Amino acid sequence: QVQLVESGGGLVQAGGSLRLSCTASRSSFVIAAMGWYRQAPGKQRELVVHITRAGQTNYADSVKGRFTISRDNSKNTVYLQMSGLKPEDTAVYYCRADSDRGLVYWGQGTQVTVSS
Repeated sequence: QVQLVESGGGLVQAGGSLRLSCTASRSSFVIAAMGWYRQAPGKQRELVVHITRAGQTNYADSVKGRFTISRDNSKNTVYLQMSGLKPEDTAVYYCRADSDRGLVYWGQGTQVTVSS
């Protein structure tokens, strides 16, 4: 069983920055890919960005140029640097990890609130 521990959410003014981190622990599998999703009130969960073990990334158009994902494979940790935050970025951000066996794990979520 993989446990994902997230940190770094909070309240920030529009234009500000936040850094999220997520560490996958107790994993007996290889973590093939990790990523961040978000869910705003009344909306479906959506992809923010995804990164493979090889470092290939896939960003949502809405965050390109503002958000940057990075990964430390030795620590099974992924970081999300968010800059130029907008009120529409307000959501619960969830970390996701995909094992090389096709299993999917989710973190508990961390709240990001951007005030205008």
